[in-house]
Amino acid sequence: MSLLLPGIRRATAKLTPSQFVCHQCLRQQPRVAATASSSRIFRALQVRQASTGAAAGSESKARFARYFTSAAIPTEAPQAAKRAFPETSSKGVAYWLIGSAASVFGIVVFGGLTRLTESGLSITEWKPVTGSRPPLTQADWEAEFEKYRASPEFHLLNSHMDLDEFKKIYYMEWTHRLWGRVIGLTFAVPTIYLIARRRVSARVAAHLVGISALIGFQGFIGWWMVKSGLKDDLFAPGSHPRVSQYRLAAHLATAFVCYSWMLLTGLSILRTRRLLADPAAASKVISALKNPAIAPFRRYVSALTVLVFTTVLSGALVAGLDAGLIYNEFPKMGLGLTPPKSELWDKFYSRKEDNSDLWWRNILENPSLVQLDHRILATTTFCAVLALFAYSRSGRLATVLPKNVKKGTTGIVHLVSLQVALGISTLIYMVPISLAAAHQAGSLALLTGVLVLGHRLRVPKPTIAQVQKRLASATQPR
Repeated sequence: MSLLLPGIRRATAKLTPSQFVCHQCLRQQPRVAATASSSRIFRALQVRQASTGAAAGSESKARFARYFTSAAIPTEAPQAAKRAFPETSSKGVAYWLIGSAASVFGIVVFGGLTRLTESGLSITEWKPVTGSRPPLTQADWEAEFEKYRASPEFHLLNSHMDLDEFKKIYYMEWTHRLWGRVIGLTFAVPTIYLIARRRVSARVAAHLVGISALIGFQGFIGWWMVKSGLKDDLFAPGSHPRVSQYRLAAHLATAFVCYSWMLLTGLSILRTRRLLADPAAASKVISALKNPAIAPFRRYVSALTVLVFTTVLSGALVAGLDAGLIYNEFPKMGLGLTPPKSELWDKFYSRKEDNSDLWWRNILENPSLVQLDHRILATTTFCAVLALFAYSRSGRLATVLPKNVKKGTTGIVHLVSLQVALGISTLIYMVPISLAAAHQAGSLALLTGVLVLGHRLRVPKPTIAQVQKRLASATQPR
């Protein structure tokens, strides 16, 4: 036996942890079980150390410690990391959001064309799923045309229309609805994937859910709007069939909000990544925007955003009432700058005996006053933009305002000038389709410019906190 002891000692010193532990058990047992197993093996190691010598035991014990330290940790940490949302979202998500916003921009313009060509009431049913397929056979077309012939628009406006003419307006409205479905699917499906896989930050995830819900709500509002144009009781005898101007304004406003939400979320992701890439430079940008001289300018831009959006809504009322087809001159309206007072506050639009609703019904339903309101709001917007430009180049503000903000202000001046020219041209030429569609696109372009300017003037608090965290970690000694 004494002859075997030296060989046993040498073999024991070369033993590895894998010869004492079942790897299948380590993968299945929690961290506590792994720690208990390591304790038992360490006790066995101590017994063996007494017989094999201190040097060999110390070396084996160190190998055991390294093994179990690395084997026990991954059971919980990766799972927790997998469940948590990242601090920032990727550039791909930002580009997808901006691309979705561009698609919404396109459908807004196309929706305007659908209204201008009087195609919006050609499809008299709302079928979110089966409606994606157009009529394919002659019998299908005849069935759809029969439904349209029962609508007020056909009886009062298009009684001369044949099937071939009907197909043109049908395809316009069908394309508009299909485009909306594509936007919804291409946004909702990636949203589910990105949130389920934790590929976006928690803040962006909340934005994506909100936008998805708004897209679905927009589809409902679209049908709610079309449905208003299919009822006989909304039209006076001999009047032009059209959808409710209130519902049209709600439909357009929701589309503008959806577009703005997508755009600002995408731009925020890109800006956050850019700031975090260089925390030192980001800290200087944040400090510059906190200058007290910029605060009034920032409030001015916020008020201008509200003004532009309000002007857009008044334009929707003009479109819904076809108010652009009267008083086709500028700056006068008839013999003066405004129509006669009796025309602006006509009792015809009041529905109560005491005329308590006279003022607001004329503001929202009288075409003459609606057009005057839009002119006043558009002129106010134009003057407000020019005043903003002058303000950005004056006094102390001109020295502390960032360069990209000054460029944004100049861009807004160009956009509002183009929009005013398009608006006046649309009015003078009695709302031709091309100019009217360009005017609607110009309103969204102007809102985009104001939103981008406001975005450049603000850094969200979560982004500031991340920048400060990066700076603190960079300055800590290692």
